[in-house]
Amino acid sequence: MKIHPTAIIHPNAEIADSVEVKPYTIIREHVSIGEDTVVGPHCVIEGRTSIGKNNRIYGGAQIGILSQDLKHRDGLIGRTAIGDNNMIRETVTISASTMSSDEDDHRITSIGNNCLFMTCSHVAHDCHVGNDVVMANCVLLAGHVDVEDKVIIGGLTGIHQDCVLGTMAFIGGMTRVTKDAPPFMILEGNPVKCCGPNSVGLRRSGLDEGARGRVKKLYRIMYRSELNTTQALEEIERSVEDCDERDTFVQFVRKSARGISK
Repeated sequence: MKIHPTAIIHPNAEIADSVEVKPYTIIREHVSIGEDTVVGPHCVIEGRTSIGKNNRIYGGAQIGILSQDLKHRDGLIGRTAIGDNNMIRETVTISASTMSSDEDDHRITSIGNNCLFMTCSHVAHDCHVGNDVVMANCVLLAGHVDVEDKVIIGGLTGIHQDCVLGTMAFIGGMTRVTKDAPPFMILEGNPVKCCGPNSVGLRRSGLDEGARGRVKKLYRIMYRSELNTTQALEEIERSVEDCDERDTFVQFVRKSARGISK
């Protein structure tokens, strides 16, 4: 192991042999870190935290730290799970799950694979972040936010508690998100509004011209007709051919607890 002599690592922490830990980093007892991960200087990794393979964690990041939720009970250690190939830049903070009782052991803050968290971004307690997500500088996720795969969030954006960001959504910088962001769409502003399909993101994610055309039709019916949400969903099911994009969009809107941003 490439462990700098100033790093403080609990003897019970599980650190793969190929992990590199740079100066003045602290790794607590219940942490496990997978192969080829590099942990930068002045980091703190604590809680019941598992980190996968080939992650890059830059200076000052704090991972698995105590939840900022005031319901958290002292003495209980929250959980955090991070996958593989993530880049966690300088001073990113990722909070462990809230534990208000011993019965909360199922709760977890989770991050998938191939994500980028830019400087000073924050993932609060009990958030679930999927794969291939990009959070730009100073993006803030409040507690219990779900971010689905391939979402991009512009800098200085705040996401309200319990919001869901649908797959391949793009959230513009300095946006205040208080309702769910439908999949495949661009949202921005304060108050937030949907500006159209995320055409560039869809193309980069491999959706062909036909699929992108169907997403445009979803957008026109939901956002450019005079139909309310229930009527728009019925019209989408009538007029858009059966496909993954339609099913993903309709199911997302129907199960939204906070309602979708319009």
